[in-house]
Amino acid sequence: MSGTVTASGHGVRLRTVLSALVSIGLVVAVFWYFLPQFTSISAVWSSIRAMTWMEIGTLVLAAVWNLTTYLLVNVATMPGLRMREAAVATEASTAVSNTVPGGGAIGIGLNYAMFSSWGFSKSRTSVSLLVSGVWNNFAKLGLPVLALALLALQGSPSGGRVAAGLLGVGALVAAVVVLWLILRSEQSAIRVGLAAGRVASALRRPFGRGPVHGWELATAKFRTRTIALVRARWLYITVVTVVSHLSLFLVLLLALRHVGVTGAEVSWIEALAVFAFARLLTAIPITPGGLGVVEVALITGLAAAGGDRALVAAAVLVFRALTYVLPIPLGLAAYVFWRRNRSWRRAPGTAPHTELVP
Repeated sequence: MSGTVTASGHGVRLRTVLSALVSIGLVVAVFWYFLPQFTSISAVWSSIRAMTWMEIGTLVLAAVWNLTTYLLVNVATMPGLRMREAAVATEASTAVSNTVPGGGAIGIGLNYAMFSSWGFSKSRTSVSLLVSGVWNNFAKLGLPVLALALLALQGSPSGGRVAAGLLGVGALVAAVVVLWLILRSEQSAIRVGLAAGRVASALRRPFGRGPVHGWELATAKFRTRTIALVRARWLYITVVTVVSHLSLFLVLLLALRHVGVTGAEVSWIEALAVFAFARLLTAIPITPGGLGVVEVALITGLAAAGGDRALVAAAVLVFRALTYVLPIPLGLAAYVFWRRNRSWRRAPGTAPHTELVP
């Protein structure tokens, strides 16, 4: 038994190291090879320096608002959670996700620890994370569909865009149907869990991994825990999730306009389409926070739409500085505050209860 555990531990460590090396290699390739091939760093810097203080101020305000919308999603999915607690938990977990390979899982663990210290049970935390994650993926799938529809109204979209949009429509419809089946009845949820377990087991088989177990129990538990919250707040959660994604797009659009990429070069609909499809890439955790991957997708897409290469690169770097880099020091400060602050602490299970708490 000990030999098996040791081998398993070595395997996990090896995968972690390989993931970190792949992430580092990709980031280095993007910033030291791709960007210099695409445009000069001096041209990018000149474009950034040309912005006025008014333009910089509006960008910062938009970035702050974007960060605030993340808190609204957490408050919507966690009855009893206060904005100040949502701010600390969100910023700290985001900082981890943006800096550590596989940081998404570590960020989730940190959220559990923080919410537990404030008196929230594991079940309430699970409901919040599950529902916010599902709605976030709905938005990621839905935005390309919206962008494609707007492009179709603007003119004849390319075959590639139509294919990608139809794929997005199919994925979104499938996701909504699966959620509806889970929430419809316990038996339906169990059948969905069994089907998903069979698919997961088949995907693991070529890699020498064993079958998964208990997925039907997990989906039934998910239904029991979330049905009251979803029935009562689905519209509220949907609205704040959409607002959060569009607020992130607003930062990108302002960055484009402020560095000099005009609407005649890249319309807001074209920018939305590129943004939407770039956001889909973040669903695959190749690098922390999509670092490198998102930059390549945005720069190539916006330049292909008609934007000047140097100006587009400058806008994307400003956008990522405000939405990827800025949360890192804020998250570090939030984590230190949580460790030292004891006045918010509550005994386990003593967080405020509402009718939506299972």
